[in-house]
Amino acid sequence: MSEQNADATDAGERTFCVGVVTIAADRDLASDEAGKAVVTGFEAEGHEIAMREHVGPDYDKVQSIVERMIDRDDVDFVVTAGATSIEPEDVTLDAVEPLLEQEITAFDELFTQIGYELIGSQIVATRTLAGVSEQVLVFCLPGDPDAASLAIEDIILPEAAALVDLAREDRTADDDDDVNGDE
Repeated sequence: MSEQNADATDAGERTFCVGVVTIAADRDLASDEAGKAVVTGFEAEGHEIAMREHVGPDYDKVQSIVERMIDRDDVDFVVTAGATSIEPEDVTLDAVEPLLEQEITAFDELFTQIGYELIGSQIVATRTLAGVSEQVLVFCLPGDPDAASLAIEDIILPEAAALVDLAREDRTADDDDDVNGDE
């Protein structure tokens, strides 16, 4: 858990630290619009980017860098952008899924629903993945900047504090009651 989270008193004032990974053979950090969309979305809400990396679409490299980010003490979220479609070199989901202890299947379903409303049946080739690994939230997003922004702004950021609380073991019984709507 990051220091900012431990010291935060108001859920609306919490700052999360994010590790961002771009997976692409045809762009780098300087030309990575999807990664910039992820960074911009989190920073606009006052969150911090703890680490930003670029890696080609190589299963072992993707898995290694995501695992390294999960292992950091200052990362609350790991967000990848790219290599999530159905092309042969799209290895992100295959590389990240074994690292997850729990999947958040509703994320993919919700992203697909919202994406369908915006772009129609083209969404069928888009894949996403979300889950928890070692109490860190992991989201694998498409490499399209509009799709990345959609996921960050419409799904991830509105639920960030609740998701972090649910993923953490250090919640109190009172926190459990609040999350479940009990008084």
